[in-house]
Parts: sequence; C-alpha cells; structure tokens
Amino acid sequence: MTEEQQGIFPAVCPLDCPDQCGLLLHKQDGKIVKIEGDPDHPVTQGAICNKVRNMTARIYDDKRLEYPMKRVGPKGEEASFERISWDEALDTITSRWKELIASEGPEAILPYSFYGNMGRIGTEGMDRRFFHRMGASRLLYSICESAGTEGYKYTMGGSYGTDPEDTVHAKLIIMWGINAVSTNMHQVMLAEKARKNGAQIIVIDAHKNQTGRWADWFIPILPGTDAALALGMMHILFAEGMTDEAFLREYTLGYEELRAHVQQYDPASVSEITGVPVEDIYRLARLYGETSPSFIRIGNGIQHHDNGGMCVRTIACLPALTGQWLHQGGGAIKGNGAYLEHNLPALQRPDLRAKEARQINMNLLGSALLELDPPIHALYVYNSNPALVAPHANKVKEGLEREDLFTVVHDLFLTETAKYADIVLPATSSFENTDFYRSYWHHYVHLQLPVIAPYGESKANMDVFRLFASMMGYEDEALRDSDEDMIRQALHHPGNPALADISFDALLDTGFMKAATLPLFPGKLRTPSGKIELYSAVMASMGFPALPTYVPLAETSDLPFMFIPAPNHNFLNSTFAHNEKHVRMEKIPKLHMHEDDASALGLASGDLARVWNERGECELVVMAGRDVRRGVVVSQGLWADAPGSKTRVNVLTPDRVADMGGGATFFSGRVGVEKLT
Repeated sequence: MTEEQQGIFPAVCPLDCPDQCGLLLHKQDGKIVKIEGDPDHPVTQGAICNKVRNMTARIYDDKRLEYPMKRVGPKGEEASFERISWDEALDTITSRWKELIASEGPEAILPYSFYGNMGRIGTEGMDRRFFHRMGASRLLYSICESAGTEGYKYTMGGSYGTDPEDTVHAKLIIMWGINAVSTNMHQVMLAEKARKNGAQIIVIDAHKNQTGRWADWFIPILPGTDAALALGMMHILFAEGMTDEAFLREYTLGYEELRAHVQQYDPASVSEITGVPVEDIYRLARLYGETSPSFIRIGNGIQHHDNGGMCVRTIACLPALTGQWLHQGGGAIKGNGAYLEHNLPALQRPDLRAKEARQINMNLLGSALLELDPPIHALYVYNSNPALVAPHANKVKEGLEREDLFTVVHDLFLTETAKYADIVLPATSSFENTDFYRSYWHHYVHLQLPVIAPYGESKANMDVFRLFASMMGYEDEALRDSDEDMIRQALHHPGNPALADISFDALLDTGFMKAATLPLFPGKLRTPSGKIELYSAVMASMGFPALPTYVPLAETSDLPFMFIPAPNHNFLNSTFAHNEKHVRMEKIPKLHMHEDDASALGLASGDLARVWNERGECELVVMAGRDVRRGVVVSQGLWADAPGSKTRVNVLTPDRVADMGGGATFFSGRVGVEKLT
C-alpha cells in the first residue's frame, strides 16, 4: 500500500461500465474521504457519475465483510454465520475440494464469476490459472455482451468501432438501445459537444428514459424488432440512391445480395413489425442517408433478446451502406475492446489444463445446479452475485438451497448469494489492489496501485488463489507469479501492435495510456474476406441467414406484457443495491407502463403492482405515463430484497439463450400485471 496517509492519489473506476473514468482519491489518516474525476483524463475529463462519487459509502459501509465466516444453520435468507480464521477457511475449502476431486473428479467443481470488478488480473488471471490447473468445469462468460459481440464480429471481424473522441465531429448521432445518460455518460458529453456544432441526436428505444428525454428525436420501438427497422432503413437507402457505391465495392462483401434482399423490408411491412410509423421510417433513413458524418452507438439492451446477435449484426451493416467509416466521427461503436486486446493466453494460461472440461453457460446456472449429470457438487463465486443477477432466479435459488452443494462466496458484502454459502470470504475493493484496466469503449489502458490498506482481513482474488494453489499442492510457477508479473505478461502482446508502447513500466510513469491508432480503412478486417461482410458465408455454414434478417422473438407465452428489466441510474447491476446511500438516491423500485394499460387494470402512478409469470413474481411501484408503448412494461434496477418485499426482477426473466454467443435473453420475457391492495 502507498505509505502516505494523506494526499491525492490517481485511480481508475473499477465498475463494469464503458467509460472507465480516471479518478483522483483524496486520502486523510489512511482513509479515502473524497472521490473526484481526474480532469487530466482525455476522455472522462473530470466528470464522474453519482455512483462513483459516493463510492466511499460502499468502501466503508458498516455491512462490509471484515473476516472469513462459516454458516451455522440452514441456507438462505435467514442464514447465520460465525467468524473463523483464514487458516480454517482455507483448510475447510481445499480439503473439501480434494475430497470431491478424488471421488467425483474436478469437473464437479464450478467457478462462477463476472466483472463486478473490471481489474483484469483479478477477473481473468490467477483465478483462471488455478481452475485450469485443477481441471474444474469451465464457465461460459455470456451474461452480458456475448450475443451482440458475436453478431458484430460477423459483420466487422471483431470489436472495432469509431474512436469515441472522434464522435464530436458527427453531424447525426443515433443512440440505439442504450440509456447512455445512465450507462455511458461520457458519450453523452461528447454528443453534447457535437450538438453544439450542429449535430442532431436520435434515440431509438423501448423506453423514453433519461436518454430518450435528452434526445432531439425519440423513436419508440417494439422490443426485439430493431433489426427490422435497420432493414427498412436499408430498403430506403438502396431504393433512393443514398448508398456510397464506391465504398461498397471496395470495402464490403455481398452488397448486391443485400440490395436484393432488403426489397422485402418495405416501410409499410417494417412499420407493422416495429410500431414505428411509415413516415418516421422514411424520415430516419433519409436523415441517415443525407447526413455525414453519421454515428451509431449500439447499446447492450438490444442484444438481450432471443434475436440479439442478429439484431446487432444488422445494425452494424448500416455505416457501410453510406461509407461512414471514411468520415471522421462516422461509423459505429458496439465495443472497442479489440483495440486493447491483451495477451489472454499468457494471462489465463489455458495450457495448465490437462484436458478439456465441460463448459457451462452462466445464464443456465439454475439448470446446471439442478439438472446437470454428473452433478455440480461445489460452487465458488467471486466478482458476481448470481442469486440476484442470473436469469430465472427462483431456479437459481432452488439450486443454491441444495444441502449437498458446497458453496464458497468471496465478496465485499453478505450478498443474496452469500446467504447460501457454507464459507464466506471477505474481498478487497479495487483501491486496495494492484491491477490493470482497459476500457471496452475508449482506447485507454490504466494501472491501479493500492491506495488504502485492505479492509479488515479482506484479501484480493489473486492472493486467495495463490493460497489455494499452495494448499492444493500445485507447484506450477505460473501459480506463484506476482501481480506485476501477470500485468507484464498480459501487456506483452506481439499480436496487437496497438499495445506496442504500453507496458507496466510506462504505466507506472503515466497512470494511463492510449493505444496506438490503427485505422480500419484502408486495411484488412478480421473477417474471412478482410472486408465488411454484409453477406457471411460463415453464418450460413452455422445455420444462420447469411444476410441480415429480422427474426421474431421466441417467447410463446400469452401473457399480455413484454417485460424489460432495464438498468437504473444509481446501481450498476447489483453493485450499490446493498448500500443505503445509493438506495436512497434511486428511491423506489418502479414499473413503467403506458397510462392506458394501467387504467385498464385499475392502476395509477404510486400503486403497488404484482408482476408475475410462470417463473415467479415481484412487486413494483407503478409509474403510469407515455414513456413506454402499450403492451410493454419496464422495470429499472436489480434491487436487493428488503425485508417483506419482493423486488428481485430476475425471478421473471427467461433463461433461454440468445441466437448467438450463448447470450442472455433478459428482455424477451412476458408478464402479467395486477393491482395489489
């Protein structure tokens, strides 16, 4: 830890957020007393969200775990725990694992994690090495962006998009399926600069949230129909001669096939599918075709449908039709992670695995715990809270209740998942660790050094896995590497020239660095043809339509409302849902519905409603108005269950997987709504 007990220290926001802000931490008497943005960061420029501004309330929350504990009594909401030493905890865990490996094999053990902390060696470093060496079952990390990433890759070859810093030059900005005010605030700041220079901002979404209200033009759309709208735009662009034929010839594959294909997506048919009026489809397409540079920010929301991968793949084709990639500030962003792609094999060391193990989709955790054969007998959870964030939460709960399931949770708080654990371990916060961070939106890599001492007896992921390795008797040198060793190994990536100048030593001097700029055009993309693939033979070989296609949602329920459990402004997934200050800022768990739907059910704003389907039920406060279409209801936030309440919205979400990447389908469920008295 830094020896100074007071001063101002550079840091980086650890949250699973595209902005990855540069921070300054004010420290007195060994504690952080204030968090502010770093004004010298080129992208985030000193602006931070309320979540992070108030993060000290989370770091020093009196409910934070200080020492290891073991469960005494039954699993579940009323679980009781007693303090134990780290030695007892480590011995109990590794002894149980050794017994299971001997009797059932290592695949009886499942690690479950995600990006509760985006530090790379803490989320995909020593943990992956350890479980590779053990031979445990492998987790498919698919709960967030996998469907959209896969779809975008079919078109563009990887997570390559516009440099966000260039978007200030755009003259038309389309925020498509993203509540950027709450989830990508610095893209909003850049868009505001563009707007001052004459840019128009359009938001396409199922809910007129804060971003929709900020837009110059909000277009409400029926959930899951975004691909149809994009195809309708293509129909008009081709029909009215607004395409860049020179760009299509030189940089794309399949544009003539696409030209013929989209004839079937006439505006009248698309309007019937999407609910967007015909005249608005024409207006949108003509604005896009006639304005340059035009930029599309593709959000996470649209990929959380049954057809999410194809939806993103389709929208990603639009910039090619008008040649926007050649105009500074034009193009699109789904993600930019490929520019900062570090050396994953060197960091994760898959070579430590003696043989391939079964892979388990994290969206199917409930089914895995209840139905898998041979069974999962041990679960190790870190950087995640699956009891709250995983779909079909009641099935997950039933799995966690198994008395024969040995569960360990490593976290900062006694989360909903931890209440089902046999052993709970206290985790450090990011400001207590050494790690490196890379945005999946902007092009900067950050180094985080410890600013404060570990809270109580808490330990970092890396340290815990090194201790596990020692107690399991694993002697591999890779399991003894230091944090600095792993960062050096990860950043040394000859296959990515954009990282050529970024190293641990350089980051020690600067704190953050921008990856080298590698223009997409002219150049060769990572698609099979090296071009933007409007037609994909790879997709055809895998059973998908080779051309962008609208595919209806798979939900067969006859319940009346489509249900969208969207993020809120003051939580990030389940992070902050347990902290009183952030809960007070968010106020109440809401259900937005059209005022006509509410009236028909005898509901008004402020009423408590039961929201239900065959998977479960929850209780939310109605907000009636015109911010959603008829037949659609939208909740906001993953609320922790307060005593006597039912606010866990993922009891309602399906655990089907999306069309691509094994992604989640959180937004493709249906529900009934009724008034509670």
